[in-house]
Amino acid sequence: MLSFIVSRAARAAITILLVVAFAFVVMRLSGDPALLILSVDAPPEAIEAFRKAWGLDRPIWEQFLTFATRALAGDFGRSMRDGRPALALVLERVPATLAITLPALALKLALGIPAGIFAALNRNSWADRAAMMASVAGFTMPSFVLALLLVLVFAVQLGWLPASGSDTPLHAVLPILTLGTAGAAIMARFTRSAMLEVLGQPYIRAASAKGLGWWLVVLRHALPNAAIPTVTIIGFMVGSLVAGAVIVESVFAWPGIGRLLVSSVANRDLAVVQSLLMVIAGWMVLANLAVDLAYGWLDPRVRTITSRAD
Repeated sequence: MLSFIVSRAARAAITILLVVAFAFVVMRLSGDPALLILSVDAPPEAIEAFRKAWGLDRPIWEQFLTFATRALAGDFGRSMRDGRPALALVLERVPATLAITLPALALKLALGIPAGIFAALNRNSWADRAAMMASVAGFTMPSFVLALLLVLVFAVQLGWLPASGSDTPLHAVLPILTLGTAGAAIMARFTRSAMLEVLGQPYIRAASAKGLGWWLVVLRHALPNAAIPTVTIIGFMVGSLVAGAVIVESVFAWPGIGRLLVSSVANRDLAVVQSLLMVIAGWMVLANLAVDLAYGWLDPRVRTITSRAD
């Protein structure tokens, strides 16, 4: 088990390093921050002084080496806009993002898993077809379209909820509904597929033939085995908690890291973008690591096969 954890942790660290290195290079090749922050009308001397002050006049490899050295010491750079530590700017936005994504995750699981189980147990019935039609509509609709529809209904026509901002708990309702609806639809389809695959296995028929009640067969044999593939999509949803609200935060003017990412990329605030991507990549990698460990706990065969492969 220890080698299993160590190998996954090593891969996670390499993934984070590659993501940050890729973002570092791409951001420096995509535009000049000096022209955006100082404007194109600024004197050439001022632009050159800005580049020199932030180290942008040096080769990319030298800039990355400096960044990596400082990052190992806990210094991830400062914002070019206000001079504050970039990582501090990112971390202070994380609670706002989690305030809508964690309830949205709970909504996805509370709606999606029961709906998927219900649809699988009533396969090819009108209830199954209705649940899957609603699921298809939920995950195919773009999040910004759903967000605008919810604003139109609940904020404009009914006037029950505010359309944007973050002043009161009511401001979080529409973002949570937007994020939770699409996720619940995806969760329902994955849960249904996992349950149908398990229900068709010989051991389910054998358990029924032994005289066990149907609901006992479902609870003891079907659900635990269907949990393994379902963990994959749950891990993906947990991994996307931090990064998955970019569009929704922009639509609802929610002050989370998704909105910060959009503004920082537009302004070429390099240190902030690098810190954002590092936090996002770290979160997603940790979520995937948790899924791998959950696989090893739910099914020891996965742990054994992985250890042999490593």
